[in-house]
Amino acid sequence: MKPAAFRYHRPTTPAEAWEALAADPGAKVLAGGQSLVPLLSMRLAAPSALVDINGIRGLDAIEITDEGVRVGALVRHADLLASPAAREAQPLLALALSHVAHATIRNRGTCVGSIAHADPSAELPAVLALLGGSLTAGSARGTRVIPAADLFIGPLETTLDHDELALAVTFPALPAGAGVAYDEIARRHGDYAMAGVAALVAPDGTVTASYVSCSEVPTVVDLTGVPDDELGAVALRHLDPVEDIHATADYRAHLVEVLTRRVVSEARKARA
Repeated sequence: MKPAAFRYHRPTTPAEAWEALAADPGAKVLAGGQSLVPLLSMRLAAPSALVDINGIRGLDAIEITDEGVRVGALVRHADLLASPAAREAQPLLALALSHVAHATIRNRGTCVGSIAHADPSAELPAVLALLGGSLTAGSARGTRVIPAADLFIGPLETTLDHDELALAVTFPALPAGAGVAYDEIARRHGDYAMAGVAALVAPDGTVTASYVSCSEVPTVVDLTGVPDDELGAVALRHLDPVEDIHATADYRAHLVEVLTRRVVSEARKARA
């Protein structure tokens, strides 16, 4: 099947991209295309126009700041995964990115695009939510910073306005004395996870976890003080595992229990 007809724009500046998006509420941004292009090909999405931002310079930078790791809109998964500075500042990024699809997709897919796509089966939205990161968006009206807690509102749905371009995301650095871990279970390496868990143990011992493929939006659960044998049961009170072609709801719930215990244990061991 071929995509439905659409107009094509290739801006060279953010301002040109904002202008194209503002002029057409049916337009979609094209960055890596690893999520959007398959939807176009299956006609599950039919935007009136594509705004290809790959010609905009300066959006492919990885910056390590006092705030954390700032990732531009054109940074590929593979680039962030290969960055020693990003790995040192926030190890959870590399731990999660190593599970993203296959090398070919990581070479093209963008980190910011994955977050803006808001697939509940994707790793990076869960990581951003757990760390309390943020997304910077721009439009002709100016720029704004959207905290992760205010970004995701449903499957494939965010609070980004149609005329806004996601410019970057910021992942907070890992504080001294904290530990992180990530693991997921998929039928085959590179498939969407049947369930995935990211955990953060703060310097004061606070324990939080976020989940992949277990709820409609990235969900962060406070597990502080919960006995190890009850971690999964407590997490499931906040989640909604459902049945699909990959797994039954009961099996997903079982994976939540197993993975939560495992990942929280690993995060505790990883505390510096």
